[in-house]
Amino acid sequence: MTYFKTAEEVLFQWVTRICSGNADDIAALYHESAVLVPTFSPHTVITPEGVRQYFGQLASREGLGVRLHNKALRKQSQTDTLHTLSGICSFEFEVDQVLLSFPSRFTFVIDISLEKPILHHHSSQVPRTLS
Repeated sequence: MTYFKTAEEVLFQWVTRICSGNADDIAALYHESAVLVPTFSPHTVITPEGVRQYFGQLASREGLGVRLHNKALRKQSQTDTLHTLSGICSFEFEVDQVLLSFPSRFTFVIDISLEKPILHHHSSQVPRTLS
């Protein structure tokens, strides 16, 4: 049994849920033993409650949204149901009443045979170049 048809469907659900701003809906995509290396925190998150708290804090930002850069999306399939997705997205939210964009890179390990398919998620802001 698979809960999602593709790993990309999970990613698109993640984007939709981030934009909706409901931390419980976002956290529901993460497996109970998932590891989250979040974009806006120096701490690795390893518990379901920690995942929910992180996304609750992120969802409290005014104007929160995320956009995928579809041309940068890469998929590696380990099995029929286990996949790695990596790419670039941009988070947007207000800081001091100014809407800012935070280009970020991400990697997801997703098992579409699981009800909570995200096993691992690592995201970090794209560094500024030196030139």
